Amino acid sequence: MRLKGFLLALVLVFSTVLTLPAAAERAGAYIVSRQRLDDRLVELTVHSPAVGHDVGVRLLLPPDYDRTPHKRWPTLYLLHGCCDGDTGYRSWTDKTDVEELSARTNVLIVMPEAGPTGFYSDWLDGPAWETFHLTELRRIVEREYRSGSHRAVAGLSMGGFGALSYAARHPGFFRAAASYSGVAHPTYQGARSTDLVLGIVSAYGHDPFALWGDPVADARVWAAHNPYELARKLRGVKVYLSTGNGDPGPLDPPGAGHDGLEELLGEQTVAVADRLRDKGVSVRTDFYGPGRHAWPYWERALHRSFPMLMNSIM
Repeated sequence: MRLKGFLLALVLVFSTVLTLPAAAERAGAYIVSRQRLDDRLVELTVHSPAVGHDVGVRLLLPPDYDRTPHKRWPTLYLLHGCCDGDTGYRSWTDKTDVEELSARTNVLIVMPEAGPTGFYSDWLDGPAWETFHLTELRRIVEREYRSGSHRAVAGLSMGGFGALSYAARHPGFFRAAASYSGVAHPTYQGARSTDLVLGIVSAYGHDPFALWGDPVADARVWAAHNPYELARKLRGVKVYLSTGNGDPGPLDPPGAGHDGLEELLGEQTVAVADRLRDKGVSVRTDFYGPGRHAWPYWERALHRSFPMLMNSIM
């Protein structure tokens, strides 16, 4: 009986040991489902412990992806703006010609969800989007889609903030960063900009202080995410900044009025450009004057910045 009991205990120990790796892997982020929408476009659903629920991601595969099964690919992260619900990750492919633009370039393009108001951050009290994008998702695209170590990042509006903040907060992770009409300086002129961020967060039913805290009491937290304050950490990163001034421009519909949001973000971006140059950062600017906060300008900005982004990682 003692021998039988000993053998049973031994079997249980080995069973536990053998199942630990699978359980540990399952406890991390993993792909729930994947769908190949066309020759290059892939849609994933990823379970993210950092965010706390399943998250959508779209990928554009390099044109030679299937013909070169062992190659690792330079990777461009394209970040969406706020307020698209939980489908912002589809916006770049739904609203621009990014698939056609990249049809002859062997780059892997990663377009992840960031929540309607996630602000590309690990919240003080809430989802950890930064951890999802730069740790969980990075590991998945490296393991499953052969993403390499040469990376660039670009984004619009809230995503423009994300591109600059991520590149500054993680030196060496991205070789280039582009912001199109980005929330480039969230504390510019105090409440004029902080109220914008707090208002966006609260508009979706969240406690506005759950993101980075109170702008005054938690000023260090705001500064730790602010590209303006982090400017010196962008040394070695090629930066592209694009914005309009809010006046109706050539890509706006007839009768469009002035856009106060684009005016504010334009001022923020000019301030960041000056700060970057003062800190010795390589920065290109396209301050094109008339233009509202709208997709036609962001598509054009992607076209104009694409050669720089690709040259930095190819």
